[in-house]
Amino acid sequence: MSGLLEVIRDSRTGLTRRGLFQGGGLAALLGAGGGAGSASAALEVGPGLYESIGVKPVINCKGTFTIISGSLVLPEVRQAMAEASKHFVHIDELMDAVGARIAEITGAESAIVTTGCAAALAHATAGVIAGGDPEKIQRLPDLDGLPNEVIAPDYSRNVYDHAIRMVGARMITVRSLEEMAAAIGPRTAMVMVLASPSDTGEFGLEPIARLAHEHGVPVLVDAAAEGLTIPNIHLQRGADLVAYSGGKALRGPQSAGLLMGRKDLVRAAWTNSAPHHAAGRAMKVGKEDAMGMLAAVEMWVRRDHDAEWKTWMAWLEEIAQSVQRVDGVTTEVLQPAGLSNYSPRLEISWDGDRLGLYGTEVEKDLWRQDPRIVLARGSGTQREGGRSTVSVMPWQMSPGDAAVVAEALYRKLANPPARPHSDAAEAPSQVAGAWDVQIDFVGSPARHSFYIEQFADNLRGSHRGDRTGGDMTGWVEGDHVHLSSRHRWEGAVFGFSFDGTVRGDRIEGEVDLGEYFTTEFSAVRHEYGGPALPSRPQKNI
Repeated sequence: MSGLLEVIRDSRTGLTRRGLFQGGGLAALLGAGGGAGSASAALEVGPGLYESIGVKPVINCKGTFTIISGSLVLPEVRQAMAEASKHFVHIDELMDAVGARIAEITGAESAIVTTGCAAALAHATAGVIAGGDPEKIQRLPDLDGLPNEVIAPDYSRNVYDHAIRMVGARMITVRSLEEMAAAIGPRTAMVMVLASPSDTGEFGLEPIARLAHEHGVPVLVDAAAEGLTIPNIHLQRGADLVAYSGGKALRGPQSAGLLMGRKDLVRAAWTNSAPHHAAGRAMKVGKEDAMGMLAAVEMWVRRDHDAEWKTWMAWLEEIAQSVQRVDGVTTEVLQPAGLSNYSPRLEISWDGDRLGLYGTEVEKDLWRQDPRIVLARGSGTQREGGRSTVSVMPWQMSPGDAAVVAEALYRKLANPPARPHSDAAEAPSQVAGAWDVQIDFVGSPARHSFYIEQFADNLRGSHRGDRTGGDMTGWVEGDHVHLSSRHRWEGAVFGFSFDGTVRGDRIEGEVDLGEYFTTEFSAVRHEYGGPALPSRPQKNI
């Protein structure tokens, strides 16, 4: 197959990467010579790049998660991006050419590169609402008088559909074809389906697409974590558009994605994205990412996927043999349930009470060690007792990682920590009742409320925020209290994990907000008819 890869392997410059490093050229460019304005310690562009700025690299046994930087780009992708950076091009012409080549490879009518799958969702939504009309494009997200509803089956609602709502669209959740038929009307702009094992059967993609098309409504599939299927399985099943992440299975640029499908809708999506002055202007695709994404698609049809799978299985076997040396540790290889995150996974199990070590401890300890290892999952705590597990996903591991992971897991399981024994348990503090809570969110402290029921050292109750609420569970040991709750807003679910110290009628401590960081909280017992919780001084930020 002729194409981009033959071009990028033929570099026209005589200055190689190796020569640049050996000759000190890059160090000079970075100011390492100690001239005016240079930093006290130069950035080290090489194997120690991240360490030179105090960042610890990660061995990825978890998968393609954006928070741990997705995937490692292919060598051909890196080369394409480097070559693309050397020249100016007209971005519309570039995207037309890149899209045509991706369409040729995949069999789709058309395609564009976006800044990730979420951007593809946003551009698709803007495109089906505003089309190429400059007046409508400039109005977004003001959708007054325009189709402004996106229908989604209940199994498709998720945190990522915020990308659709950010354009101004209103999400309509339906639970059956009958509900969908009743919901479709003049305000309906699009239907969104999340690619998953749930999108089959009587309320799967095919019947949803047939019903949508009877009303002239296009269907978008979010297939972020999947690899490409050629011909495309979602377009074959009735979707008009399908969105992918470029920095996951494709191993393209982490900041890139793909939108493929019907030519007119893809064109409308591109018109509503950068470099055009539209709602998508903030999601700008550079020439380097466009060519890197094309290289990733070119490589997708050249990669030996069977050989990759066999390599992953060999890595899991190496790790399994290592940990099974510990008496009582068992392993099982679990196969993927769908096309997303399509990789085998090794589940490692043991009796936490017998070993004196628990899954969540192992997960946290491997994250803290050097080299840092992030596992797919850890379950089991000392308080819960019983079965503990950790999981390893090899999808994004590199050669040599398996040996490091195997030894680290063996050392941890073979040498559990000594735990002091105490027959006398400290009496739990009494925390039952209503509490007024202040959480010091960055820039916006907020008032919440707890209602707690206590059964010895076990807690349950409810947690109310400004607009959301959820059931709460936890425990109290002496003066240490732990409470957890989960809240829902639209398709998103977010959690609170409170750890505090009880001091009479006051609790103070930290709340872990997951991806939204950690902050402080305080709570005082609610006084019925009494004064409100006094405000705490706000911190400067």
